[in-house]
Amino acid sequence: MAHHIRTALVSLLAIALLAWFLRGANIRDVAEQVRHANLALILASVLIVAVIYVVRTVRWQYVLQPVGPTRFRTAFRTTIIGFAASFILPARAGEVLRPYLLARQDGLSATAAFATVVVERVLDMIAVLALLSVFVWAPTGPSTSPLLEAVKLSAAAAGLVAAGLMGVMWVLASHPDWMGRAVLKAGAVLPVRIAQTLSKLARTFSEGLAVSRAPRALVLASVWSVLLWVLIAAQIWLVTRAFGIAMPFTGSFLLQALLVVGLALPTPGGVGGFHEAYRLGTTTFFAADNDAAIGAALVLHAASFIPITIAGLVMMTSDGLSLRRLPDAIVAPQTGDLRG
Repeated sequence: MAHHIRTALVSLLAIALLAWFLRGANIRDVAEQVRHANLALILASVLIVAVIYVVRTVRWQYVLQPVGPTRFRTAFRTTIIGFAASFILPARAGEVLRPYLLARQDGLSATAAFATVVVERVLDMIAVLALLSVFVWAPTGPSTSPLLEAVKLSAAAAGLVAAGLMGVMWVLASHPDWMGRAVLKAGAVLPVRIAQTLSKLARTFSEGLAVSRAPRALVLASVWSVLLWVLIAAQIWLVTRAFGIAMPFTGSFLLQALLVVGLALPTPGGVGGFHEAYRLGTTTFFAADNDAAIGAALVLHAASFIPITIAGLVMMTSDGLSLRRLPDAIVAPQTGDLRG
Protein backbone atom coordinates (compact mmCIF):
# COMPACT_ATOMS: atom_id res chain seq x y z
CA MET A 1 0.00 0.00 0.00
CA ALA A 2 2.77 2.46 0.95
CA HIS A 3 4.55 1.69 -2.33
CA HIS A 4 1.41 2.50 -4.34
CA ILE A 5 0.83 5.73 -2.42
CA ARG A 6 4.43 6.83 -3.03
CA THR A 7 4.14 5.99 -6.73
CA ALA A 8 0.92 7.98 -6.98
CA LEU A 9 2.46 10.99 -5.23
CA VAL A 10 5.55 10.90 -7.45
CA SER A 11 3.36 10.64 -10.55
CA LEU A 12 1.30 13.62 -9.44
CA LEU A 13 4.49 15.61 -8.83
CA ALA A 14 5.77 14.78 -12.32
CA ILE A 15 2.45 15.77 -13.91
CA ALA A 16 2.35 19.03 -11.95
CA LEU A 17 5.93 19.91 -12.94
CA LEU A 18 5.25 19.15 -16.60
CA ALA A 19 2.11 21.28 -16.50
CA TRP A 20 4.12 24.16 -15.03
CA PHE A 21 6.85 23.62 -17.62
CA LEU A 22 4.35 23.77 -20.50
CA ARG A 23 2.34 26.72 -19.22
CA GLY A 24 2.08 29.40 -21.87
CA ALA A 25 3.66 27.17 -24.53
CA ASN A 26 2.46 27.18 -28.11
CA ILE A 27 2.56 23.45 -28.85
CA ARG A 28 2.50 24.01 -32.59
CA ASP A 29 5.44 26.42 -32.27
CA VAL A 30 7.33 23.94 -30.09
CA ALA A 31 6.81 21.22 -32.71
CA GLU A 32 8.16 23.56 -35.41
CA GLN A 33 11.20 24.35 -33.27
CA VAL A 34 11.91 20.63 -32.90
CA ARG A 35 11.37 19.99 -36.62
CA HIS A 36 13.85 22.69 -37.64
CA ALA A 37 16.51 21.87 -35.01
CA ASN A 38 19.99 20.98 -36.27
CA LEU A 39 19.87 17.18 -36.48
CA ALA A 40 23.66 16.80 -36.81
CA LEU A 41 24.24 18.58 -33.49
CA ILE A 42 21.58 16.47 -31.78
CA LEU A 43 23.11 13.22 -33.08
CA ALA A 44 26.53 14.43 -31.89
CA SER A 45 25.03 14.97 -28.44
CA VAL A 46 23.75 11.38 -28.40
CA LEU A 47 27.24 10.10 -29.25
CA ILE A 48 28.63 12.12 -26.36
CA VAL A 49 26.15 10.38 -24.03
CA ALA A 50 27.81 7.05 -24.86
CA VAL A 51 31.24 8.51 -24.04
CA ILE A 52 29.86 9.94 -20.80
CA TYR A 53 29.00 6.46 -19.51
CA VAL A 54 32.43 5.12 -20.40
CA VAL A 55 33.96 7.97 -18.38
CA ARG A 56 31.53 7.30 -15.52
CA THR A 57 32.69 3.69 -15.46
CA VAL A 58 36.39 4.55 -15.41
CA ARG A 59 35.82 7.11 -12.64
CA TRP A 60 33.89 4.55 -10.60
CA GLN A 61 36.70 2.02 -10.95
CA TYR A 62 39.16 4.50 -9.46
CA VAL A 63 36.77 5.16 -6.56
CA LEU A 64 36.39 1.40 -6.09
CA GLN A 65 40.14 0.73 -6.30
CA PRO A 66 40.78 0.71 -2.50
CA VAL A 67 37.73 -1.55 -1.99
CA GLY A 68 38.81 -4.27 -4.42
CA PRO A 69 39.53 -5.09 -8.07
CA THR A 70 36.74 -4.69 -10.62
CA ARG A 71 36.33 -5.56 -14.29
CA PHE A 72 35.51 -2.75 -16.71
CA ARG A 73 32.81 -4.80 -18.42
CA THR A 74 31.03 -5.49 -15.14
CA ALA A 75 31.31 -1.90 -13.94
CA PHE A 76 30.07 -0.59 -17.30
CA ARG A 77 27.07 -2.91 -17.52
CA THR A 78 26.01 -2.32 -13.92
CA THR A 79 26.39 1.44 -14.43
CA ILE A 80 24.06 1.35 -17.44
CA ILE A 81 21.55 -0.89 -15.65
CA GLY A 82 21.67 1.25 -12.51
CA PHE A 83 21.05 4.51 -14.32
CA ALA A 84 18.29 2.94 -16.43
CA ALA A 85 16.60 1.77 -13.21
CA SER A 86 16.86 5.27 -11.74
CA PHE A 87 15.32 6.71 -14.91
CA ILE A 88 12.36 4.32 -14.74
CA LEU A 89 11.78 3.97 -11.00
CA PRO A 90 11.36 6.69 -8.35
CA ALA A 91 13.64 7.38 -5.38
CA ARG A 92 16.90 6.84 -7.28
CA ALA A 93 16.49 3.07 -7.04
CA GLY A 94 19.43 2.46 -9.35
CA GLU A 95 21.85 4.02 -6.88
CA VAL A 96 21.33 0.97 -4.67
CA LEU A 97 20.95 -1.57 -7.47
CA ARG A 98 24.16 -0.56 -9.28
CA PRO A 99 26.65 -1.24 -6.44
CA TYR A 100 24.77 -4.38 -5.40
CA LEU A 101 25.00 -5.92 -8.88
CA LEU A 102 28.68 -5.02 -9.14
CA ALA A 103 29.45 -6.44 -5.70
CA ARG A 104 27.60 -9.67 -6.47
CA GLN A 105 29.46 -10.20 -9.75
CA ASP A 106 32.95 -9.09 -8.69
CA GLY A 107 32.91 -10.50 -5.15
CA LEU A 108 32.96 -7.21 -3.21
CA SER A 109 30.99 -6.05 -0.21
CA ALA A 110 27.72 -4.47 -1.38
CA THR A 111 27.76 -2.08 1.57
CA ALA A 112 31.28 -0.87 0.74
CA ALA A 113 30.35 -0.62 -2.95
CA PHE A 114 27.33 1.50 -2.03
CA ALA A 115 29.61 3.83 -0.09
CA THR A 116 31.56 4.49 -3.30
CA VAL A 117 28.36 5.84 -4.87
CA VAL A 118 28.25 8.39 -2.04
CA VAL A 119 31.85 9.34 -2.87
CA GLU A 120 30.86 9.76 -6.52
CA ARG A 121 28.09 12.16 -5.60
CA VAL A 122 30.48 14.33 -3.57
CA LEU A 123 32.98 14.35 -6.45
CA ASP A 124 30.12 15.29 -8.79
CA MET A 125 29.19 18.20 -6.56
CA ILE A 126 32.78 19.45 -6.47
CA ALA A 127 33.20 19.18 -10.26
CA VAL A 128 29.88 20.91 -11.00
CA LEU A 129 30.73 23.75 -8.60
CA ALA A 130 34.23 24.12 -10.05
CA LEU A 131 32.83 24.45 -13.57
CA LEU A 132 30.07 26.76 -12.36
CA SER A 133 32.71 29.07 -10.91
CA VAL A 134 34.31 29.25 -14.37
CA PHE A 135 30.98 30.49 -15.76
CA VAL A 136 30.38 32.95 -12.92
CA TRP A 137 33.77 34.61 -13.31
CA ALA A 138 34.17 34.25 -17.09
CA PRO A 139 34.06 37.46 -19.17
CA THR A 140 31.12 36.00 -21.10
CA GLY A 141 29.10 35.43 -17.92
CA PRO A 142 25.86 37.37 -17.51
CA SER A 143 27.30 40.03 -15.17
CA THR A 144 24.09 42.08 -15.38
CA SER A 145 21.70 39.29 -14.45
CA PRO A 146 19.94 40.03 -11.14
CA LEU A 147 20.06 36.30 -10.34
CA LEU A 148 23.83 36.05 -10.65
CA GLU A 149 24.45 37.04 -7.04
CA ALA A 150 22.05 34.33 -5.88
CA VAL A 151 23.93 31.82 -8.04
CA LYS A 152 27.24 32.91 -6.50
CA LEU A 153 25.94 32.63 -2.94
CA SER A 154 24.34 29.23 -3.59
CA ALA A 155 27.55 27.92 -5.20
CA ALA A 156 29.65 29.16 -2.28
CA ALA A 157 27.35 27.52 0.26
CA ALA A 158 27.33 24.25 -1.69
CA GLY A 159 31.12 24.42 -1.94
CA LEU A 160 31.40 24.61 1.85
CA VAL A 161 29.06 21.63 2.17
CA ALA A 162 31.15 19.64 -0.33
CA ALA A 163 34.37 20.44 1.55
CA GLY A 164 32.72 19.38 4.80
CA LEU A 165 31.54 16.11 3.28
CA MET A 166 35.04 15.34 2.03
CA GLY A 167 36.33 15.90 5.55
CA VAL A 168 33.66 13.62 7.03
CA MET A 169 34.45 10.90 4.49
CA TRP A 170 38.16 11.11 5.32
CA VAL A 171 37.44 10.75 9.05
CA LEU A 172 35.10 7.79 8.53
CA ALA A 173 37.46 6.07 6.09
CA SER A 174 40.39 6.53 8.47
CA HIS A 175 38.55 5.09 11.50
CA PRO A 176 36.16 2.32 10.35
CA ASP A 177 36.55 0.37 13.60
CA TRP A 178 35.73 3.46 15.63
CA MET A 179 32.63 3.96 13.50
CA GLY A 180 31.57 0.38 14.14
CA ARG A 181 32.07 0.75 17.90
CA ALA A 182 30.16 4.06 17.94
CA VAL A 183 27.17 2.52 16.19
CA LEU A 184 27.30 -0.53 18.48
CA LYS A 185 27.29 1.75 21.51
CA ALA A 186 24.48 3.91 20.13
CA GLY A 187 22.46 0.76 19.39
CA ALA A 188 22.72 -0.55 22.94
CA VAL A 189 18.96 -0.22 23.35
CA LEU A 190 18.42 -2.63 20.45
CA PRO A 191 18.64 -6.44 20.55
CA VAL A 192 22.29 -7.54 20.53
CA ARG A 193 22.14 -9.21 17.13
CA ILE A 194 20.62 -6.16 15.43
CA ALA A 195 23.13 -3.82 17.09
CA GLN A 196 26.03 -6.01 15.95
CA THR A 197 24.65 -6.14 12.41
CA LEU A 198 24.34 -2.34 12.25
CA SER A 199 27.84 -1.98 13.68
CA LYS A 200 29.29 -4.26 11.00
CA LEU A 201 27.41 -2.42 8.25
CA ALA A 202 28.70 0.93 9.53
CA ARG A 203 32.29 -0.34 9.58
CA THR A 204 32.02 -1.80 6.10
CA PHE A 205 30.41 1.39 4.78
CA SER A 206 33.30 3.42 6.22
CA GLU A 207 35.77 1.12 4.48
CA GLY A 208 33.99 1.88 1.20
CA LEU A 209 35.01 5.52 1.58
CA ALA A 210 38.69 4.52 1.50
CA VAL A 211 39.43 6.46 -1.70
CA SER A 212 39.21 9.66 0.36
CA ARG A 213 42.49 8.66 2.03
CA ALA A 214 44.15 7.24 -1.11
CA PRO A 215 45.73 10.33 -2.74
CA ARG A 216 46.52 8.86 -6.15
CA ALA A 217 43.13 7.20 -6.68
CA LEU A 218 41.32 10.29 -5.35
CA VAL A 219 43.19 12.67 -7.67
CA LEU A 220 42.55 10.44 -10.68
CA ALA A 221 38.87 10.06 -9.77
CA SER A 222 38.62 13.85 -9.43
CA VAL A 223 40.22 14.41 -12.85
CA TRP A 224 37.80 11.96 -14.45
CA SER A 225 34.94 13.73 -12.63
CA VAL A 226 35.85 17.05 -14.22
CA LEU A 227 36.11 15.38 -17.64
CA LEU A 228 32.72 13.75 -17.06
CA TRP A 229 31.01 17.06 -16.36
CA VAL A 230 32.76 18.86 -19.21
CA LEU A 231 31.32 16.18 -21.52
CA ILE A 232 27.86 16.62 -19.98
CA ALA A 233 28.22 20.36 -20.53
CA ALA A 234 29.20 19.73 -24.16
CA GLN A 235 26.10 17.64 -24.70
CA ILE A 236 23.91 20.38 -23.22
CA TRP A 237 25.62 23.02 -25.37
CA LEU A 238 25.21 21.02 -28.59
CA VAL A 239 21.46 20.58 -28.09
CA THR A 240 21.07 24.22 -27.06
CA ARG A 241 22.89 25.41 -30.18
CA ALA A 242 20.84 22.97 -32.29
CA PHE A 243 17.81 25.11 -31.41
CA GLY A 244 19.55 28.36 -32.29
CA ILE A 245 19.83 29.55 -28.69
CA ALA A 246 22.83 31.87 -28.39
CA MET A 247 24.83 30.63 -25.43
CA PRO A 248 28.61 30.50 -24.85
CA PHE A 249 30.06 27.11 -24.00
CA THR A 250 30.64 28.24 -20.41
CA GLY A 251 26.91 28.88 -20.17
CA SER A 252 26.39 25.13 -20.18
CA PHE A 253 28.24 25.04 -16.83
CA LEU A 254 25.39 27.09 -15.36
CA LEU A 255 22.70 25.03 -17.07
CA GLN A 256 24.08 21.73 -15.82
CA ALA A 257 24.16 23.07 -12.26
CA LEU A 258 20.49 24.03 -12.62
CA LEU A 259 19.71 20.62 -14.12
CA VAL A 260 21.34 18.90 -11.14
CA VAL A 261 18.89 20.79 -8.92
CA GLY A 262 15.99 19.84 -11.20
CA LEU A 263 17.01 16.19 -11.15
CA ALA A 264 17.04 16.21 -7.34
CA LEU A 265 13.24 16.12 -7.43
CA PRO A 266 12.14 12.47 -6.92
CA THR A 267 10.44 11.86 -10.27
CA PRO A 268 11.50 8.98 -12.55
CA GLY A 269 14.09 10.23 -15.02
CA GLY A 270 13.82 13.73 -13.59
CA VAL A 271 10.61 14.29 -15.58
CA GLY A 272 9.34 17.81 -15.04
CA GLY A 273 12.14 19.07 -12.82
CA PHE A 274 14.77 18.56 -15.54
CA HIS A 275 12.60 20.27 -18.16
CA GLU A 276 11.70 23.30 -16.07
CA ALA A 277 15.28 23.80 -14.87
CA TYR A 278 16.48 23.93 -18.48
CA ARG A 279 13.67 26.23 -19.62
CA LEU A 280 14.20 28.57 -16.69
CA GLY A 281 17.98 28.69 -17.21
CA THR A 282 17.93 29.40 -20.93
CA THR A 283 15.10 31.95 -20.85
CA THR A 284 16.40 33.78 -17.76
CA PHE A 285 20.13 33.91 -18.47
CA PHE A 286 20.33 33.64 -22.27
CA ALA A 287 17.12 35.31 -23.47
CA ALA A 288 15.95 32.15 -25.24
CA ASP A 289 12.55 32.07 -26.87
CA ASN A 290 10.22 30.15 -24.55
CA ASP A 291 9.03 27.69 -27.20
CA ALA A 292 12.59 27.07 -28.39
CA ALA A 293 13.66 26.44 -24.78
CA ILE A 294 10.79 23.98 -24.28
CA GLY A 295 11.64 22.13 -27.50
CA ALA A 296 15.32 21.98 -26.57
CA ALA A 297 14.50 20.72 -23.06
CA LEU A 298 12.36 17.91 -24.47
CA VAL A 299 15.04 16.86 -26.97
CA LEU A 300 17.89 17.13 -24.44
CA HIS A 301 15.97 14.97 -21.98
CA ALA A 302 15.20 12.37 -24.66
CA ALA A 303 18.81 12.29 -25.88
CA SER A 304 20.11 11.95 -22.32
CA PHE A 305 17.70 9.31 -21.05
CA ILE A 306 16.11 7.23 -23.80
CA PRO A 307 19.27 5.56 -25.28
CA ILE A 308 20.58 4.61 -21.82
CA THR A 309 17.18 3.36 -20.70
CA ILE A 310 16.87 1.12 -23.76
CA ALA A 311 20.44 -0.17 -23.33
CA GLY A 312 19.81 -0.79 -19.63
CA LEU A 313 16.61 -2.74 -20.30
CA VAL A 314 18.42 -4.91 -22.87
CA MET A 315 21.22 -5.61 -20.37
CA MET A 316 18.72 -6.36 -17.61
CA THR A 317 17.04 -8.94 -19.84
CA SER A 318 20.35 -10.59 -20.73
CA ASP A 319 21.25 -10.72 -17.01
CA GLY A 320 17.92 -12.30 -16.09
CA LEU A 321 16.52 -9.18 -14.42
CA SER A 322 13.13 -7.60 -14.99
CA LEU A 323 11.35 -4.46 -13.83
CA ARG A 324 9.08 -6.63 -11.68
CA ARG A 325 12.06 -8.22 -9.92
CA LEU A 326 14.05 -5.00 -9.46
CA PRO A 327 12.54 -4.11 -6.07
CA ASP A 328 13.69 -7.49 -4.69
CA ALA A 329 17.19 -6.92 -6.06
CA ILE A 330 17.25 -3.46 -4.49
CA VAL A 331 16.19 -4.75 -1.06
CA ALA A 332 18.69 -7.62 -1.15
CA PRO A 333 21.85 -5.65 -0.31
CA GLN A 334 20.20 -4.17 2.74
CA THR A 335 19.42 -7.59 4.19
CA GLY A 336 21.93 -10.00 2.75
CA ASP A 337 25.33 -8.30 2.65
CA LEU A 338 27.28 -8.33 5.86
CA ARG A 339 30.75 -9.10 4.58
CA GLY A 340 33.47 -7.00 6.14
